[in-house]
Amino acid sequence: MKEHFTYNQRLGISIPNLETEWARISAETQQAILFHWEQIRGSIPDRIADLEKIINQKQAQLSDESNFKISCKLNSEIAELASIINDLWLWYRANQTVSEKMHQ
Repeated sequence: MKEHFTYNQRLGISIPNLETEWARISAETQQAILFHWEQIRGSIPDRIADLEKIINQKQAQLSDESNFKISCKLNSEIAELASIINDLWLWYRANQTVSEKMHQ
């Protein structure tokens, strides 16, 4: 089943990577893909919480930082982590309809 997913280093999760049209995949394989995706999707809020903790740590560092160059670096890292969180929420929400179909 994992052949239908690709690990995304930036997001820290596997995302769907279907090379075959959904309609051409057997019903049994579709169910297995949906089940695997639901497991991944269920881990997204935990991944986001972990990233939020890192952001909070970096913000605490930033509030005490007097070196402009280091402050810029921390701001950039915070912005990248926030972007990752946004992308994770998009994956979580965009694929909710797929997950709902699985339970029908």
